[in-house]
Amino acid sequence: MTTSTVSASSSSSGHRRALPALVLGGAAIGCSPIFVRVSEVSAVSTAFWRLALALIPLLVLFSRAKASDTSTKIPRRLGEYVTVTLPGVFLAAELATWHISLHMTSVANSTLLVNMTPIFVTLFSWLVLRQKIGTTFLTGLALSIVGIVVLKGGPAAIGGGDFRGDAVALSAAALYAGYILLLGRAREIYATTTIMLWSTTSAALCTLALALVVDPTIVPWTLAGWVIVLGLAWISHAGGQSLITYALAWLPATFSSLTLLIQPVVAAILAWALLAEPLSTGQIIGGIVVIAGIFLARLG
Repeated sequence: MTTSTVSASSSSSGHRRALPALVLGGAAIGCSPIFVRVSEVSAVSTAFWRLALALIPLLVLFSRAKASDTSTKIPRRLGEYVTVTLPGVFLAAELATWHISLHMTSVANSTLLVNMTPIFVTLFSWLVLRQKIGTTFLTGLALSIVGIVVLKGGPAAIGGGDFRGDAVALSAAALYAGYILLLGRAREIYATTTIMLWSTTSAALCTLALALVVDPTIVPWTLAGWVIVLGLAWISHAGGQSLITYALAWLPATFSSLTLLIQPVVAAILAWALLAEPLSTGQIIGGIVVIAGIFLARLG
């Protein structure tokens, strides 16, 4: 078997695994609200531990990948370091901005608006990258957004917030869109393990700086508290974000960002199963509509 045949076979195999990896990654990140809800420390400090503790498995995976493939490209010049660290800066900014929005507007408005990321990714891809966006994809996007609104309680639950807080929540969605697009750009050059290690390091440093300013206590005080942030770090970030980064080598950022709308669906199911929060008929219908929209967009 020639080298080109092996490369083609590997690429085909990676493409087949991309969509399952993306969906599984979205589901893993969907667990994060549960971890954050029961964390002993504030949202910003929890975000820091999510990133810092994730560096343990990410460093192990990077070392193994580098040892098994010595040709793996790693950053060496300033511009290359910017490529692999900038996504982390956007991620840290998104986490901080969303946290601020929760104190400025209603929780319903904030959580709904921060899920508008696919709209920003699609607009940027169309206006700046000049990518053609098909009607079928746009229909699936609109359907999924409607599903998210229904899942969050419908139009009646949206309101009573603050315009400025809503704008901050939308800016968080835009920042996460930038994170997804920058991940996709970096994935064209670097392996998943390289991107995850460097972007997580930069995000952890940025989040730590913010936590030291706004949080009086950043360290969990019980073993259970450490288990919670460890689960968040290893399952949602090291696991979920790595799977999403892997998938971006084969799937466009527009569709990838839309698929991540499965996160609130997973979060609602877990809140029902683990926290005994009631799951209404509207939430069930909203979740089904979100998934239907994703499948429709995939056809486009």
